[in-house]
Amino acid sequence: MFVALDHSSPRVLRASLEMFASTTPALAAPLRARGQAPRAPRRALTVAAASGSIRREVLDRSGRSKLNTVDDRNFYAMPRLCTHVDDAFLGQLTELYRQKIPPGGRVFDICSSWVSHLPADVRYEEVVGHGMNAEELQKNPRLDKFFVKNLNTEEIRFAAADQSFDAVLCCVSVQYLQRPELVFAEVFRVLKPGGCFIVSFSNRMFYEKALAAWRDGTGYSRAQLVKEYFGAVEGFTKPEVITSVNGAPDASLLGKLQNFLKRTQGDPFYAVVAHRNFKPIVSD
Repeated sequence: MFVALDHSSPRVLRASLEMFASTTPALAAPLRARGQAPRAPRRALTVAAASGSIRREVLDRSGRSKLNTVDDRNFYAMPRLCTHVDDAFLGQLTELYRQKIPPGGRVFDICSSWVSHLPADVRYEEVVGHGMNAEELQKNPRLDKFFVKNLNTEEIRFAAADQSFDAVLCCVSVQYLQRPELVFAEVFRVLKPGGCFIVSFSNRMFYEKALAAWRDGTGYSRAQLVKEYFGAVEGFTKPEVITSVNGAPDASLLGKLQNFLKRTQGDPFYAVVAHRNFKPIVSD
């Protein structure tokens, strides 16, 4: 587009330039009236998500997939009255529960079985269990009550009031959760402020039932994945990864070698622990 300019009148000249600038946005800014302050850039407002809301999805569709797609209720229909990790692992887990769960508290054991590995000499107000096999849960002497629910296909809503448990436990089962973000958000809902969620695991699994994102990982990568699950839910504290419970590890070269041999000869212990924060976490 061409505009004939009349240089004899500054007013006409400016009007012509403004008309030309209106068709060329990049030229509009320099033609603001003198003395007019430029507009301040708009600041993006960050609104904190509500506590317990899901910030993001950690897994994509392929990461949630399993090799064995048989319905989980059929897979777990036969009771398995055995432990899936060795005694050394379970000893550390019981000690961790002793340290983290307040005596007299209310405990919720999700993905549970015929044993909860809680300290035998510690009494709790109530222990509620969830699992996939009613016969296994019925044989668990620590459970005051239990229910069966498939967390991979059914609605993820526990029959529990908000902020009603001091601790939630998940022992060697997180690798089977195909909707971990929703499960962790529901755990957050039922935890009391300051209550802890203890997720423990080793390198054992039903390989065909474990998620693709988990199956061929390492202990380190799996711990990072569980930390991401916690981070996906607004309001959890920074997760802590625990690999040894019975006393401080020996930091000497010999101690590190002995610890390495111990972990490679048995079932390595991993626990990722976070708490429901007292306040929503607000990031800048």
